[in-house]
Amino acid sequence: MTSRALVLLAAGLGSRYGGLKQLDPLGPHGETLMDYSIYDALRSGFDRVVFVIRPDIEREFQSTIGHRYRGRLAVGVAHQRLEDVPAGIAPPMARTRPWGTGQAVLAAEALIEGPFAVANADDFYGRPAFEALAGFLAGGPAGAGPAHAVVGFPLRLTLSASGTVNRALCRADADGWLTGIEEVFGIAAGAGGRGSGTAGGRVVTLQGDDLVSMNLWGFTPDIFLPLREGFVAFLRSPEAGQGEYYLPTAVESLIRGDRARVRLLAPDSPWCGLSYPADRPMAVKTIRDLIDQGIYPEQLWP
Repeated sequence: MTSRALVLLAAGLGSRYGGLKQLDPLGPHGETLMDYSIYDALRSGFDRVVFVIRPDIEREFQSTIGHRYRGRLAVGVAHQRLEDVPAGIAPPMARTRPWGTGQAVLAAEALIEGPFAVANADDFYGRPAFEALAGFLAGGPAGAGPAHAVVGFPLRLTLSASGTVNRALCRADADGWLTGIEEVFGIAAGAGGRGSGTAGGRVVTLQGDDLVSMNLWGFTPDIFLPLREGFVAFLRSPEAGQGEYYLPTAVESLIRGDRARVRLLAPDSPWCGLSYPADRPMAVKTIRDLIDQGIYPEQLWP
């Protein structure tokens, strides 16, 4: 059986949240959202986890998270650094943070041997989402060219009453393959789970049932070469000053160039996440309700 890894993107600064939300204990025994993702991934057939973190949070990460998994499964740690750019390219003097989710995935490349999932450390996706990804990665759909997958969630599940959010709107053909994925910024919640934001300088209105990416992906190692090439192009563009190399934008470029196919998966799975401090009580309640329903044990890692 081919090994499948879960890559957890845990290098975010959490500026809106006011702290390291990826390490915030939300479960009854101090579990974080990424603890539940790892638990669900293991139950779905993943057998390794790779944490992508910033070097400056290594000590806190190891003391709060790293020790939980020693002896439970294979664990790798990759660092996402501002200075990790191709030879001949220097980061802008004013830049202080790494380059976003696309670079974060590249940071894990040396630790990946086969198909893998990518997830945010500060999002809760639910077991059905990981089962759908595991099934896709195990199946290896027929057809020409590399095939990857993204899990879509209805927009209405992903909005915050505390402020605006950024979401990647997914568009697919009748067979379920992405035809486009577009980052929409500053989405404000509206009636009926609808929202509006901006993309490419225009206003975009989204319906509550529109599927958006919450950065839960399934990739094969074929993704790394074109992702690296896209990163080089980004670094040479004007956006490199203060912009980010977003994973959805990178994948969109591959789709437009016919360099990859991406299946849009839409399992009926719960979601919650942490964008603002006021989101925390709802995340705690979501976890508590799922425990009371018997979906999760009272303590994940006795």
